[in-house]
Amino acid sequence: MNTNEIPTVAPVHDFVPLPVPFKPYYQDARCTIYNADCRQVLPFLPKVDLLLTDPPYGHGDKWSGGTWASNPMYEAAFKWDAEKVRAWLVDWLIESAETSIIWGGNYYNLPGSRCWLSWEKTSRMPTMADFELAWTNMDKPSKSYVADRNPDGKRVHPTQKPLGLLKWCLGFLPEAKTVLDPYMGSGTTLVACKAEGRHAIGIDISEQYCESAAKRLSQGTLF
Repeated sequence: MNTNEIPTVAPVHDFVPLPVPFKPYYQDARCTIYNADCRQVLPFLPKVDLLLTDPPYGHGDKWSGGTWASNPMYEAAFKWDAEKVRAWLVDWLIESAETSIIWGGNYYNLPGSRCWLSWEKTSRMPTMADFELAWTNMDKPSKSYVADRNPDGKRVHPTQKPLGLLKWCLGFLPEAKTVLDPYMGSGTTLVACKAEGRHAIGIDISEQYCESAAKRLSQGTLF
């Protein structure tokens, strides 16, 4: 599909999915990864139980700091985080799932929510946020999770969320069997889903991040 022909209205399929015109980058019994622009894949996916994702925040050149900012891992973030996701695409993503959890939702013009989730970071840095927020359309009380930025020291993506945080998010929806992350990054959402016995689809335009996610999912011990 030519990206110039990307639809702006989501044809959501509630039953049998159409064949995705892309070969999966990785696939196992629980998880599927597509190395593509999510706008090209979404029209062919069925409606899922849960959208759990962390899209670009539009920070771009706001990324700054001490030694961490010079780490090569952050170099690509200056480009892919330069702009936020378009409003029509955010609406499409929300329509693609029964329930949505969107980290960084405070950077988007989303409806009022009773249930915001927060991640409070125990490792504080003067040039980085002490906490992050996720918008949800769940009718539950707002809740907070406390954890280090990089608890296992194995982060390979500049905005990678802790595995425990994503498992915590899944815990709010034990009945959700199918999960979509269209901004997959290094695949933590998929790793959490596989560990919890859920089915997940991850999409990322970066082959580097898809490879990192595939390696994590193919490990005997998930991290």
